[in-house]
Amino acid sequence: MKIAPGKEVAVHYTLYVVDDEKELIEETRNDDPMRFVFGQDSMLAKFEQALLGLSAGDAFTVSIPCEEAYGPEQENLFIEYPKSMFIEDGELDEEIFQEGEIIPLESPEGDIIEGVVCEVKLNSVVLDFNHPLAGEDLLFEGTVVSVA
Repeated sequence: MKIAPGKEVAVHYTLYVVDDEKELIEETRNDDPMRFVFGQDSMLAKFEQALLGLSAGDAFTVSIPCEEAYGPEQENLFIEYPKSMFIEDGELDEEIFQEGEIIPLESPEGDIIEGVVCEVKLNSVVLDFNHPLAGEDLLFEGTVVSVA
């Protein structure tokens, strides 16, 4: 059976960020392939285009430039907040203000969005709301496990 819209697909892959060298970002394990329904916009468009028509056992390699992946980093998604905004029960947990820490916040619509601490100042913290792979060229190498 070939991959087509509406088909349940399972793949094993290795994801790299590519600049001058390939840096391993993530990979699936033998007992836990990535599963998705093809054509429901849950995957990057160029990734799906490369899989269209493949069958179980077929290998794939997909290069996705930054612009077709998660786009460039956007400066307007680096937002500074006063530390006082994070006081809970009269306490300020300074441990959450470590570079690289993920802080969940609620959007005006009630959605939870995650910001990564990228700078800590005396009375404020700067959070990055860009996708973690924004600004990166990606390379997927993998194999189709199953198509149903």
